[in-house]
This record gives sequence, C-alpha cells and structure tokens, in this order.
Amino acid sequence: MFEILAENLKKLGYRVSCFATAAEAAAYLDAQIDGQSVGFGGSVTLEQMGLYERLGRHNTVFWHQGVADKEQSRQLRMRAGQADIYLSSVNGLAETGEIVNIDGTCNRVASIFYGHRKVYLVVGKNKIAGDYEGALYRARNRAAPLNAKRLGAATPCAARADKCYDCKSPARICRGLSVLWEAPLTGEYEVILINEDLGY
Repeated sequence: MFEILAENLKKLGYRVSCFATAAEAAAYLDAQIDGQSVGFGGSVTLEQMGLYERLGRHNTVFWHQGVADKEQSRQLRMRAGQADIYLSSVNGLAETGEIVNIDGTCNRVASIFYGHRKVYLVVGKNKIAGDYEGALYRARNRAAPLNAKRLGAATPCAARADKCYDCKSPARICRGLSVLWEAPLTGEYEVILINEDLGY
C-alpha cells in the first residue's frame, strides 16, 4: 500500500511501519512504548487515535493540547521537549521522502529535530503528496488553514479555511517551516504510515 514511499523513507534513514488502520497503529505504538517519558506535539491525528490516554496508562506523558492556562501549557511543552520519546504527526509527506511541518510556537518542530532517544512520526494517507512541492503546498494551504480554524485564530485563512494568505496577523500560526530532507543523525526516527485519513 505504501511500497514506494516506504522504500524512499528507508533509504533516507527512517524506520518505517505500515498499517491498514489507525487502531492497528495505536496498538503497535502502545506495545512499543512502555515505561518511558513521552512528549506529544500538537496533533489532531494523535488525538483521533487516543494515544495520549492509551500511552498514559503505562508511561509518563506530556501534552499541552487543550490546556488553557498559558504557563501550564508552556511547562508541558518544555517537559515534552525533554522526554525520552516524542510523537507527532506531520503536515505534508512527499513520496520522495521530504517531511514538511509548519508551526506557530515551534516547540513541535524543535522536538522533531532534536533531543529525544526516539521520534515517531504518525502519518495518515491524506498527508501524502507526490513530491516536495506538493507536500509544502499541502502544509501551507490545507493543514495550516484548518489548524488555524480549529484554534480559533483571527486570520484570513481561518475565516475561510481554504488557503494561505501569507498574512501578517499577530494571530498567525505559520511562524516556522521545517523540512526533514533525511533522518537526523541523533536518535532513532520511525515513520508510521496509516492507510486512513487522519488529522488535517
């Protein structure tokens, strides 16, 4: 189902696991991650999979999603950034292997890049594009506007949820762009490919 993409990712230094359903992927991650400190990046995909609750039964987990208090949210982001394991989804994944993310606070892209023993990147089939340009376009014009709308941002993209307007709004959530050309040299990276639509 993901043969070409999986082979390209392996050539770039990633471990790759493929699943037909989100439930199967969640069971796999639940079995792999035990007795660890686990950080979560902001992610609708991870929320839909119920991973915070599931992993929280036998791991120490840190996730800021849904936490209204700004100081508590900041503390959770910091702790997530120091965890043994980090989980995130992505905004765009090219079949050629480039992994694209856009971030506002930039804690997620920072943690994906560095600081953990292992990083899992969980990707539904809707996040996949044919090439780097397609993955970047998807991140800017599909994922970011929908995330801005979800967060209630006062931006043109949130109002219509249709595309990036390259706004200069103080509420802009597109403040950092990251591209993984290959797996970073520190830690282990595993891409979890799921043959279902997940997140934005």
